[in-house]
Amino acid sequence: MKCPVCSCRDTRVLDSRPVDDAASIKRRRECPICGKRFTTYEVVDTVPIAVVKRDGRREFFDKHKLVRGIQIACQKRPVNADGIATSIEQELMNAIITEISSSEIGDMVLSRLKECDIVAYIRFASIYKDFQDIDSFTAELKSLSKRPRKKLSTDTSEEKND
Repeated sequence: MKCPVCSCRDTRVLDSRPVDDAASIKRRRECPICGKRFTTYEVVDTVPIAVVKRDGRREFFDKHKLVRGIQIACQKRPVNADGIATSIEQELMNAIITEISSSEIGDMVLSRLKECDIVAYIRFASIYKDFQDIDSFTAELKSLSKRPRKKLSTDTSEEKND
């Protein structure tokens, strides 16, 4: 690291410690030539992910934009929109990709919503899938009704057998 005073390239690290959630490191340094002490921060350089829109435009992945879209569908529903967006962002970062279509991201959101809240899923799907008529919307509802339902722990059907 170059000294900000004398431009010496041979500075030494006096102290290193993680910052915040260990996403960066704070280093206290000293220049052997002029004796100046200064602080540097080291962070991981990530490759931005380009999202290809339906019309062919490209824009950088924006987690906040994804959270807003999920929050609209999950309004007044017990769904953690930030958690869903974070898991999608993490999956994209782990996949080491530089480009993804907006429809693939939409499918990722739908699969997560389908698992946690079916009403939020339908709300998101109604915009994302752009249903043109009631028949396509009804077909989606019918496909959901064929899914096996999770049993509630308070099921008392066995107690009524006597």
